[in-house]
Amino acid sequence: MTAPADPQLTHEPIAANGYFGPFRQRRLLVALIYAALALAPGELGRLTRSLMTDAYVQVSVFVAATLLLFYGAERLLRFNIGESLQNARGFQVPLAALLGATPGCGGAVVVIAAFSSGHVGFGAVVAALTATMGDAAFLLIATRPEAALVVLPLSFAVGIVSGWVVDRFNRISFAPTSAGSCDIAPRIGRTRLKHLLYLLPALPGLIVGGAQLAQIEIAGILGLPIGWFAMAGTFVGLFIWATSPLQAMTSSQDSPVTRMAEETAFISVWVIGAYLAYDYAAEFAGLDIATWFNSIAPILPLVAIVVGFVPGCGPQVLVTTLFLNGAIPFAALIGNAISNDGDALFPAIALNPRAAMVATIYSAIPALIVAYGFYFLAPDFMN
Repeated sequence: MTAPADPQLTHEPIAANGYFGPFRQRRLLVALIYAALALAPGELGRLTRSLMTDAYVQVSVFVAATLLLFYGAERLLRFNIGESLQNARGFQVPLAALLGATPGCGGAVVVIAAFSSGHVGFGAVVAALTATMGDAAFLLIATRPEAALVVLPLSFAVGIVSGWVVDRFNRISFAPTSAGSCDIAPRIGRTRLKHLLYLLPALPGLIVGGAQLAQIEIAGILGLPIGWFAMAGTFVGLFIWATSPLQAMTSSQDSPVTRMAEETAFISVWVIGAYLAYDYAAEFAGLDIATWFNSIAPILPLVAIVVGFVPGCGPQVLVTTLFLNGAIPFAALIGNAISNDGDALFPAIALNPRAAMVATIYSAIPALIVAYGFYFLAPDFMN
């Protein structure tokens, strides 16, 4: 399977293929809506800019720092995760779970690619998809690190056990695919000015985000308000996202700076959307989400688990946001974390839809057990 050609490189008639100049039409529309909301007069614009600033300094800068460190080390040490997984043999399930538990979706996608080419077993796929929390992990780490210290190791452990159980008892066979050379991630190309520009506000933003975690209030850096850096980073990120062929992750052939900027911009769009959705509902619709959810508390873990079946990280980021705002209990968060497959479900469906469906069903079983275990035995845990 080959990634769709990038009209920016092939010079095809772009309007007919969902592009407009260097932009992707739907993404451009979303970016323009975000910009219009931020520039709106009155309370709407003020609230939007405040939420975008929070999303940037609380999540985006930490995502950028983590990805730059990870991809930089991978490039410097010339370490190929896929090849190491292929040679792991008896340790495939624990390593697959570890890759899945890594924040973001890249590790789980590596496991999916290895399975499609016949290098790992189905238990490794279930382990990775069960352990992954996707991009929502970045949000949880940045805002509730103490909760992340429970969710991520627990998901990792559940992933290992699930993978071993599947390898022992699963009798469903899957036809091999011809996608051994599948190019899951499109090549972005050389590092561009927009990628370098994304770095400029990230450093002061990271300083502010770190200070907030340490409960130190910083009003500005170099005489400039924090909002200036945050909004600059946000708008550069929206431009990168609106002009990118990226679907979920970058190619290992791209530079660390390019991969950091592209993937952080992709994640940040969903984070901003989750922030805006929650606070708009509370501020303008007068909806007391926490009270409303309390009225259906017994089914919240089940609802969160079902939401986890939805491919992509956007719905999962929203679930995490609801937990951070006290609207849903920890039981619902952990159920969603175990059941959701993040962006890794997209390549899984494309490469082997039957395996993707069975793996998703298998991940629901431990999600139900763990989620309702917390709900009945520790209902106030982390709340």
